[in-house]
Amino acid sequence: MSYFAVAAARGPRDWTVSELDLGRPTDLSDVEEVADLLRDVDADAAVSLLFVEVDDEYLAILRLDDGEDLRVFGSDAAFVDESPLGAVLLGEEDRPDPIELPDSDDEYEQTEELSGNPDDIEPIGDPDLLTDLGVPGRKLVELCAGEGLLPSDVTTEICTVLGCGDAVEELR
Repeated sequence: MSYFAVAAARGPRDWTVSELDLGRPTDLSDVEEVADLLRDVDADAAVSLLFVEVDDEYLAILRLDDGEDLRVFGSDAAFVDESPLGAVLLGEEDRPDPIELPDSDDEYEQTEELSGNPDDIEPIGDPDLLTDLGVPGRKLVELCAGEGLLPSDVTTEICTVLGCGDAVEELR
């Protein structure tokens, strides 16, 4: 299993981006341990995000607001069953019924047909964790379901919206 983990922390002026070493997934006890690693990136950050891409197949996003209120999202619930890292990051999340996408979203109007089928994946966690940052839940799920899109493509798209896409790409 290979993974890439990148943290983006928004300070008073801009985003700070850094690669985060999670160690071996079997050494992690739970998602709170990962959240502590994220807190260490910038303890004073208003918003801290962690993007974890695994095996060009799965994406998990963790969010902390002011170092508290951990929220998580996973591109597919299968990640929990197929990866020890997925079990750590998303194992405590309730497995909801497949996320029902509304016909429209106030902040995001669909201008083109979906390039993927949201029925092919089973997102887990909170798809709205990036809505206030410009990526509504509907768009996040659509990106994860996008045909031909890898988790790295989704991370890049999101970070571009946030204004730190170039910094993330430099870390790759």
